[in-house]
Amino acid sequence: MSTDFQNARVALGARLRELRVEAGLNGKEFAARIGWQRSKVSRLENGKQTATEADTDAWAAAAGFLEQASDLRARLRGLESQQRSWRRQLAAGHRPVQDRYVVEYQQTRAVRGYEATVIPGLFQTPDYARYLIDANITLMQSPRDTEAAVAARIRRQEVLYEAGKLFRVLLWEGALYAFVCPRDVMVGQLDRLVGLIGMSTVELGVVPLGAPLPLTPKHGFWIFDEERVIVETINTELCYDSVDDVALYGRVWDGLDTAAVYGPRAHRLIARARRAIAPA
Repeated sequence: MSTDFQNARVALGARLRELRVEAGLNGKEFAARIGWQRSKVSRLENGKQTATEADTDAWAAAAGFLEQASDLRARLRGLESQQRSWRRQLAAGHRPVQDRYVVEYQQTRAVRGYEATVIPGLFQTPDYARYLIDANITLMQSPRDTEAAVAARIRRQEVLYEAGKLFRVLLWEGALYAFVCPRDVMVGQLDRLVGLIGMSTVELGVVPLGAPLPLTPKHGFWIFDEERVIVETINTELCYDSVDDVALYGRVWDGLDTAAVYGPRAHRLIARARRAIAPA
């Protein structure tokens, strides 16, 4: 079973548990109401068993949230791997995708990432995330669940404070100047980046404009535990887990890293962008 599939299944289980709790029932009571063995309720909630559409429909009805049946069905359709259409993933809105990311980052110890045009979700402020998610909702014509999606995205950031994890992230300097939000929101976002420098779990590098590069930076990508790579395109999320693909993206990251600056030098580049956006 692929890691992505299991992460999505765990996220679905967490949502099922939320609905049961909101209904005010414990596991035994819910099992009795829905007519199942208690063990099945437990397996579904803990991501140990793949639900069917009949299961999710029955769950929504038993919890008294029939309006959630379509959301649960859409989450089921998102249990894919390797190549996942954003349109299909976002059929129930952005929150289910963000919930899956929360699980994925919780289960990962080391990440190497690169972004060329946007501040990574792992480092975003709520206001910055809100503008990005709103814009993507409009683009994809998906359900407008902005606030729930923002909350889930920010919850993902709890992993930054867990001992033993390491997030090595490279950011193209041009992303510091990309106005995807109002100036005051961008200023707050840049201040957030500065605050990450020096954290024990974060190594933030900035690839300067004009720096000699061993290769051209093409698109963002994320390497999880040196086992799989996630690449996001406009319409698709791609997952690669072959040894050759992981090694290839690792070499690309290493090449970009040779051009990146860290610590005080990265701080100066961020401060320069801040001054350009909001002159004193």
